[in-house]
Amino acid sequence: MKDLSLHVMDILQNSTRAKASKIELKIIEDTKNDTYELLFIDNGCGMDAETVARVSDPFFTTRTTRKVGLGIPLLKQNCEKTGGHFKITSELGKGTTTDAVFSHSNIDRPALGDIASTIVFTASANPDIHFIYTHVKDGQTYVFDTDEVNEALEGMSMQNPEIIKYLIEMIRENLQEMGVEF
Repeated sequence: MKDLSLHVMDILQNSTRAKASKIELKIIEDTKNDTYELLFIDNGCGMDAETVARVSDPFFTTRTTRKVGLGIPLLKQNCEKTGGHFKITSELGKGTTTDAVFSHSNIDRPALGDIASTIVFTASANPDIHFIYTHVKDGQTYVFDTDEVNEALEGMSMQNPEIIKYLIEMIRENLQEMGVEF
């Protein structure tokens, strides 16, 4: 995948398919310690130990529409290519945590990409899911929480094209103020 936002979209889709009602994404950039972390936490159906052990195999998938699942194996490969690491923990009926850590300065770390569109389109397509996106860069924090957004919208739909456009720009501007590179 050409950028991290595509990896994010893949993992968020996994969480929505797992029937999560709450999905958290934390992106933590720590230039001092040279780490760039994508941390996903959901309360979906979870996986048993055997599935967790096989999930990073590209020839394993739980989907019936195809015989390969490349999203997680590619994310793991990209982490390891930068000297980082990848870990999934899960429990049936409790949810899944996916932790992908890259070397921040490594030339092989993909760029972030259009994270604002990824977050807003995923949230607007799944209005019954509580999404929390937190981005931390060297101690500065930005949080996009769909519960707070829906409260501020006072009944207007996040699926409204004008609202979608506004939310994407709001996220981009806040990340740019923090010095986040796309």
